[in-house]
Amino acid sequence: MSEREKGVSRVYEGSARVGRIVKNFATVTLKPEDFSSPVAFQMAISRIYESMIKMFESGGPKPTYVAEVRFTDDLGNSVAFAVDLGSTTPPFSGEKVKARIYVEIYEEE
Repeated sequence: MSEREKGVSRVYEGSARVGRIVKNFATVTLKPEDFSSPVAFQMAISRIYESMIKMFESGGPKPTYVAEVRFTDDLGNSVAFAVDLGSTTPPFSGEKVKARIYVEIYEEE
């Protein structure tokens, strides 16, 4: 048997939204608990401020294009993830595009 025959694969259709972000901001995250109280929100703003200072100290902002890909899995759950498209403008005419997701599950031997 070949390796492909020992695995399972699925193809999903979804959508993607393409946009430009500052890659250094990827370390900045807001969680639901950051909005639970004024103090928690202030702490979140302080984290963002520190991240921005570090970004400017390390050479400034570095823009990149990303696609936020969304699809529905076999159990009906909405799945979202990001794909880094690089620093050059992607070859799409708009920000909303289609996405095809390939998933292959296999054992390593």
